[in-house]
Amino acid sequence: MYEETLEVVTAPPEGSTSDDNYGQKRTPESQSQQKREELNFGPLKTIHAFWLAGMSCDGCTIGVAGATNPPLEGLLTGTLPGLPQLMLHHPALAVEAGEEFVHNFYLAERGELGAPYVVCYEGSIADERIAAQTGGYWSALGAENLGGDRRRQIPTTEWLKRLAPGAAAVVAVGTCATWGGIPAAAGNPTNAMGVMDFLGRDYRSTTGLPVINIPGCSPIGDNFTETVGVILLFLQGLGPLPEFDELGRPAWLFRDTVHNKCVRGGFYEEGIFAEKYGDRECLVEIGCWGPVVQCNITARGAINHMGGCMNTGGVCIGCTMPGFPDKFAPFYATPPGSTVSTNMARTYGSVVRRLRRMTQKFQNHELRWEEEGHVPSGWSAHQKPSLTSRAIHQIYQWMQYRNTVRPGSGGPPKGSERPPTV
Repeated sequence: MYEETLEVVTAPPEGSTSDDNYGQKRTPESQSQQKREELNFGPLKTIHAFWLAGMSCDGCTIGVAGATNPPLEGLLTGTLPGLPQLMLHHPALAVEAGEEFVHNFYLAERGELGAPYVVCYEGSIADERIAAQTGGYWSALGAENLGGDRRRQIPTTEWLKRLAPGAAAVVAVGTCATWGGIPAAAGNPTNAMGVMDFLGRDYRSTTGLPVINIPGCSPIGDNFTETVGVILLFLQGLGPLPEFDELGRPAWLFRDTVHNKCVRGGFYEEGIFAEKYGDRECLVEIGCWGPVVQCNITARGAINHMGGCMNTGGVCIGCTMPGFPDKFAPFYATPPGSTVSTNMARTYGSVVRRLRRMTQKFQNHELRWEEEGHVPSGWSAHQKPSLTSRAIHQIYQWMQYRNTVRPGSGGPPKGSERPPTV
């Protein structure tokens, strides 16, 4: 059934180059169309997920395992309303081992699984032809018997080529799988790349989806489980296909920049910047790329809505972006573009900041305190505002109440007296 897509190249064919997608053949459009016609949309009782790992540190697995909203356990037990039970085949989390574990991979390849499946790939895809030249491999899962005592390790890239044509969706998990990440940095010896580069622009799953990308180093676990959840609702026929951006990222998660929702963003607006690590102000001038990086870490946190780089004092180094790490090097150095933006922020921020502090000081006073001319607090000495400050605040209050009645403008009720001071 998949003969056209399963040709495995273990060494570079004569005349090949590093740009020929490692000898992979594209999935014919007619075959992809046939699979889409055969797929039955919901309701589904179960759906399988095959987890493959390439050039990975396993950080993506750790991030996903720590997801809480929705929790991974909810997907695995089928307790989330409207969603089928997710049967996860993960080499680190599975109960089975050896041939029993790999058996389901073969069933999926042959179309004998009895249920739809998705493929999740963690880590970048290395050029297995390079390793094959010395009889080795970069990343493998399972082994094939070649007769006698001879066995061949099956590269995970080969599994991806075998399973992708029949998958309801292919999900690249983490920056290494989405864009290539650190293993694909300049000068790497593996010719590594992301899943989207490997399968090609024309790849479509049986549901007509290109590769879905959930970047992050490591990615936020909730981003993965939430995306999988809405995809399952789509496969169940209970919801529309969610919106993805031009690079296949969940648009509702990666539309905004780090800076848009950063807890330190207000300091940037007022032109106040940290000078060293540990300062509480905006981190742009000590190496933060947050204003241009699409990521929701500051809003969602790392695990259980806690932590997150900028929330805990770290700078953004662009780990969710296709250009990471090369385009964000050197780390912890001031981004060139910030020279213009931070100086502009300082210019208008110095004015805005003073006006806000002036208003803040007046808003920290009760009306009674203003009438009596003193603040009854023993914590510190309170100075009366200057004549200029009072004049500016009068204008501010005129603007504030010009279309309404100012509270208390009629004065206190007749006959009221202040209670005696203790």
